[in-house]
Amino acid sequence: MSKKAVFVLSGPSGTGKSTIIRRLLEMPDLNIKFSISATSRPPRGEEKDGREYHFLSPEEFDRRIAEGDFVEWEEVYSGTKYGTLRSEVDKMLEAGHNVIMDVDVKGAFNVKDAYGDDCLLMFILPPDMETLEQRLRARNTDSEESLRKRIERARYEIDFAPDFDRRVVNNDLDEAVANVAAIIRGFLVCYE
Repeated sequence: MSKKAVFVLSGPSGTGKSTIIRRLLEMPDLNIKFSISATSRPPRGEEKDGREYHFLSPEEFDRRIAEGDFVEWEEVYSGTKYGTLRSEVDKMLEAGHNVIMDVDVKGAFNVKDAYGDDCLLMFILPPDMETLEQRLRARNTDSEESLRKRIERARYEIDFAPDFDRRVVNNDLDEAVANVAAIIRGFLVCYE
């Protein structure tokens, strides 16, 4: 069996990471599974535990940190933590699948540290900040205060884009999906 890889998509909220990942999961040649992150925040809208996130109480999240269960975790917004359970990733790799995850910028570097050359970091960029704000507003899931925090966070995260292995601008969803798929296919060639 050939070696399997870990792919990380990172970038600000509203850049289309989740949509890109859903489309990639439909491409059988990539043999890719999604690693569902854990979070200490409650579900929003139609989110379900085990589908979008593993929703943990703040106390459970902290206990799992103390036990070393996370390959990466970060307090992304004050009081709200996100992380990737090492067991989730390793289980999929051992089953012979490539793994893709949606992780914040700092977490992405921790995943790279954990999986080294078997990991590729990709940063998804918005065409511009105005488009990003329009996308976030169109979701209609955040208060004005929360929206302001997301936009501030986006500016911060974009500063890390040059440190990623690859960068993709999502100006057109079909084109962005095709670009990310091509990057993944190119990376997997080294494992053949």
